[in-house]
Amino acid sequence: MTPAGTKLERCCLGGDGTNCKQWRSLMAKSTVDRPAERPTLPTHGAATLPSVEVDSYNLEIEDEDGFVGDKANKGAFRQMLEDVRKTFRAEGDDDPLGDKPSDEISKKKLDALLAKGDPEAGAVVQSAIEKFAQQFASVIKRFLKTKTWRDTECIVVGGGFRDSRAGELAIARAGIILKEAVEVDLQPIHHHPDEAALVGAAHLLPAWMIDGYDAILGVDVGGTNIRAGVVDLNLAKAKDLSKARVAEMKLWRHQEEEGVKRDDAVQELVAMLSALIAAADKSGLRLAPLVGIGCPGIIREDGSIERGAQNLPGNWESSKFNLPQAIRGSIPSIGEHETVVVMHNDAVVQGLSELPFLEDYRRWGVLTIGTGLGNARFTTRKKAKGKRQP
Repeated sequence: MTPAGTKLERCCLGGDGTNCKQWRSLMAKSTVDRPAERPTLPTHGAATLPSVEVDSYNLEIEDEDGFVGDKANKGAFRQMLEDVRKTFRAEGDDDPLGDKPSDEISKKKLDALLAKGDPEAGAVVQSAIEKFAQQFASVIKRFLKTKTWRDTECIVVGGGFRDSRAGELAIARAGIILKEAVEVDLQPIHHHPDEAALVGAAHLLPAWMIDGYDAILGVDVGGTNIRAGVVDLNLAKAKDLSKARVAEMKLWRHQEEEGVKRDDAVQELVAMLSALIAAADKSGLRLAPLVGIGCPGIIREDGSIERGAQNLPGNWESSKFNLPQAIRGSIPSIGEHETVVVMHNDAVVQGLSELPFLEDYRRWGVLTIGTGLGNARFTTRKKAKGKRQP
């Protein structure tokens, strides 16, 4: 076990070591309760998590056109839809989807066209889906050729695009294409994409830290939205967190607002968390003094972001900025205990929500189709069925 007061301990606590007394108290309690077990410490951006090894994340693969991931995000699909529509305009025909730009057509509208809309309009959407599925399958093949993604048995697909009929069809079609070339299962993430990263935050924490509590706070920082929620752990029903659910959630669509700065985002997030803490207290939930965060980019051990946060409002990669410290500074305690914040990459955290449903796989990955293409690859350590590591 790492000695108290080391760099590792300070990182677990948000970077400044001021929670050492609280941290040692929690560790001592766990060791007394279960003397045969040695508590593990959660660190920001850790490669070793309670149940898995994070083999890689935020992998940046390039080809002659640039980053491969840019070929399989939400923007790429919208561009493909626009390209299909251009064939009509080039021939002087009416566009089946009308005059609205492709990136302004809602997911709901596209899904309606696929279900019961005008056949020609539906075919336009279906053509874009086919193009995207072909390209998505090619991108996946590129990932599978990398050292850390070799021998991947299953890939889970999350992100906002998955939350649409068009997304579901594209994922399913890409899975069929892949079966013709590689042995890998492709499946949509179980939880709603809006909730997966919040639920996954619970898997950042060792079992001993959440014992005796009903819920934790989860945060999902994205290029379009920021979400925060109370995650009901439901440990009485399932110790492996397979029954965990989001009891209450706050959403802020920061991309829709002009002039949003980084400090504005932090202030709004703190307000969301404070409201959730009050709601949990009012409902009688035993809220653990823990906040788990999923955030884009390479997460350093001290909680700062090395790179990959370019889609967030303001400069989140500044050496002077540390989100875990900022949250702890504004919310120093939850209930009677000092606040502990743990942060990891958003794709990692979203992927972790799938852990209880992947017992048949040891080497697996996650791809999140959103503003960008998030990615993470895992190796699950052997464990007793239905249980998590301490």
